[in-house]
Amino acid sequence: MDAKIESNPLIDRLPEHLKQFIKPQDYADYTPINQAVWRYVMRKNVDYLSKVAHNSYLDGLKKTGLEIENIPNMYGMNRILKEIGWAAVAVDGFIPPNAFMEFQAYNVLVIASDIRQLEHIEYTPAPDIIHEGAGHAPIIANPEYAEYLRRFGEIGCKAISSAHDYEMYEAVRLLSILKEAEGTPQSEIDAIEKKVDDLQNNMGELSEMALIRNLHWWTVEYGLIGDLNNPKIYGAGLLSSIGESAWCMTDNVKKIPYDIEAAYQNFDITKPQPQLFVTPDFAQLSSVLEEFANTMALRTGGLSGLEKLKESNALGTIELSTGIQISGVLTNVIEHEGKPVYVQTTGKTALSYREKELVGHATSYHSEGFGSPIGKLKGINLAIEDMSPRDLQAYAIYEGERVTLEFQGDITISGEIITGTRNIQGKIILISFKDCTVTHNDTVLFQPEWGIYDMAVGKKVVSAFSGPADVRSFDLINHVPSSTTIKAKKSDEREELESLYLNIRNIREGKTSFMTIEKTFENLIENHPKDWLLAVEIAELLDKENETELLQKVILYLEKQKQNRPEIAHLISGGLELIFEKESV
Repeated sequence: MDAKIESNPLIDRLPEHLKQFIKPQDYADYTPINQAVWRYVMRKNVDYLSKVAHNSYLDGLKKTGLEIENIPNMYGMNRILKEIGWAAVAVDGFIPPNAFMEFQAYNVLVIASDIRQLEHIEYTPAPDIIHEGAGHAPIIANPEYAEYLRRFGEIGCKAISSAHDYEMYEAVRLLSILKEAEGTPQSEIDAIEKKVDDLQNNMGELSEMALIRNLHWWTVEYGLIGDLNNPKIYGAGLLSSIGESAWCMTDNVKKIPYDIEAAYQNFDITKPQPQLFVTPDFAQLSSVLEEFANTMALRTGGLSGLEKLKESNALGTIELSTGIQISGVLTNVIEHEGKPVYVQTTGKTALSYREKELVGHATSYHSEGFGSPIGKLKGINLAIEDMSPRDLQAYAIYEGERVTLEFQGDITISGEIITGTRNIQGKIILISFKDCTVTHNDTVLFQPEWGIYDMAVGKKVVSAFSGPADVRSFDLINHVPSSTTIKAKKSDEREELESLYLNIRNIREGKTSFMTIEKTFENLIENHPKDWLLAVEIAELLDKENETELLQKVILYLEKQKQNRPEIAHLISGGLELIFEKESV
């Protein structure tokens, strides 16, 4: 059954540029082996995590409607998540970091609906429904943590990226897809791993997005909480990894008190983490987030904020002290004595106030770009934005007047004032001129034949951030992923194995089966000698039915598997421990 994405009103509120990432969850795509993988991981996790996870985890499993026996259906999850003020949507693997965080800002959990292969049952670098559904979803039932996640998304989606960030995103996305796809030549994996390593080892100065992604990794994904010497798990990456959730509790992993320095600690998505950060409580997470946000151009503005935005070469927004917002690609900043005195965008630009586009100032009007001075007039201590109507008249800044305005930093505007636009508090935020010339010393920045000149009013830049002020100003429906997830290959052998898994599932659930347990096991050892998980499920059924003779044969088979394939021995032992209630196996 296809999940209906209309099942939660929070999804309807999403802007169209986020909805473009949503894909339907085709529940029929999940195979019996997929279901067995989910069941194994969930049974192991609930058993183990009940001792080492934050107490919100087990409570959250119940509140979010996650079942141990079945892969969650998004429709069912959304009905239950709605009760705690959240929603969930399915996407295809990794999506761009800004979009991922913006979903969080809308209280929407992004879930990669694919599921890891049996071969990667302990850990996969690819986001999957085990990681997202069983890792992220339960912990958001804790209101304090849920608010941290929402706030993180709200701040994180405004972080300014670099070209390096996007290259890294594309490389990690491709690596996760190739590593999860069966049959990928090792040479391809080696090549993309080298590219990821090279990018990770040559980060240069970290952008805001790179820094905040580090905070996200060390908290939301790989966070520990509580006492430094005996912490609990709350990070989704650990909650969803049966291998790393145990590894992280050992002395092999260094435990560090969580503070803002975590932003400068890079991570390697392809390897177990050598160190983890421990927060004393969820309140500390929010405290560090606000401390970091205070360093972002979002809050500092100024010349440094503009330089970050210019270097990103991407759509961003400048906000001036009057509240007027200029959204576009910033290409030129003229500075004077360490302060910006003129800003210039290239290409489609929109003007807004309080995240709402100003009437008549859409991208269709400012299609070639926008430029404006910033700061005070020369020799006048009173900024234009602080002038009363009487002050404006005294300085001839008035409709119908021809005026020459000389700004600090040698920006000169000469033209006839047409009109001004005021904000709700009555401050003038925009002045329009005709027959206007704008210069910086001998450089012409605007000339009369170009049409009307609109000057944004503001004595300083108070904020600079990624993306537009009003998301409706730009056509953002343009995401085309460079790679898509690769489905498991179908073959006669695979189809037969799937049918065996389905048969055992049907027997366990009391449904009609087409083969006895004994016959299924004979078929398994004869035709699929590398599979181990189905034999564990068969052992579970035989133990329940007291079929001791056949059970011993199955256990003997699994012991041989452990000897022949030591890399999966602990997985087999883990499955048998669940059956025999911690007896030695």
